[in-house]
Amino acid sequence: MVALAVVGYFAYRAMAAPPGVAMPDQGNRHIKAAEDPHVPYNSDPPTSGPHLPYIAPWGIHTTPIVKELQVHNLEDGGVMVQYNCPSGCPDVVEKLAAIVRQHGEHVILAPYPGMNSRIALTAWTRLDAFDEFDASRVSRFIKTYKGIDHHKGGE
Repeated sequence: MVALAVVGYFAYRAMAAPPGVAMPDQGNRHIKAAEDPHVPYNSDPPTSGPHLPYIAPWGIHTTPIVKELQVHNLEDGGVMVQYNCPSGCPDVVEKLAAIVRQHGEHVILAPYPGMNSRIALTAWTRLDAFDEFDASRVSRFIKTYKGIDHHKGGE
């Protein structure tokens, strides 16, 4: 009976913890162009920091989105769902796309070549990176962070 209570406690704690890893907030300064010099991002993909003054369209993209554009989408309450499949993974992309389609606004699916994991989920100051598709993990991350605005100082 005690063992069951201990297992239940840890299962509840895992579900109650916010998804992803917290990253330090690098602010929300606007830059004019992606090529403008700025501090390096403290995560890859980025989760906060200098960004362009406009956002990428929400939805499904087939080409990568520059980091400086991703960050503004995150600031505006967006969630980025990105994948890295050098040899292709159409099954994974379609499963991710099906989840993204359920959410409409404030979610983007895009490739991210060169990242260390197969799948990465980002929101403002949050990152969750993993290799095996997990629908509940992706959905929980999106539901937790989508739509939370992070504007500070009038930007």
